[in-house]
Amino acid sequence: MSAVRLDADAVRERVNTVPDPELPMISLADLGVIRAVQPTDDGALEVVITPTYLGCPAMPAIEAGIRAVLSESGHPDARVRQVLAPAWTTDWITDEGRRKLSEHGIVPPGPAGAPLPVRIGLGAPCPHCGSVATRPQSHFGATRCQAVLVCTSCQETFAHLKAM
Repeated sequence: MSAVRLDADAVRERVNTVPDPELPMISLADLGVIRAVQPTDDGALEVVITPTYLGCPAMPAIEAGIRAVLSESGHPDARVRQVLAPAWTTDWITDEGRRKLSEHGIVPPGPAGAPLPVRIGLGAPCPHCGSVATRPQSHFGATRCQAVLVCTSCQETFAHLKAM
């Protein structure tokens, strides 16, 4: 445990760097899961999170990662609270998070509320060659929030983060 009890702003900076266990190239903050790091009425710190999916299997690992940072920051008494409303949306992914996903071969989603574009034979752009001649291969990828697409130009498969 840290000998120094860090203030809420310093703890927030540290919590914002906790990586997502399923997509470790992106922080929970860039993914939009961290909603707040704030003191409560009793003086304890509270981290408010919203899971990407109800029943997300990564939530125990997410909470453990946050609790480790809280303890290391001198706040072993801090709490992690899940809120389900408003529901998480891919619109909460930061521009930096979208950039990191793209750099790692995962196509970030478009706006969640936008109407789907009508494309005849054109899909999400391939992160390997840039072609839009892509098609779905599987509705589910490594995680429930991903789909697997295949590029008909370079024949590579890649993940696409679904818009929600």
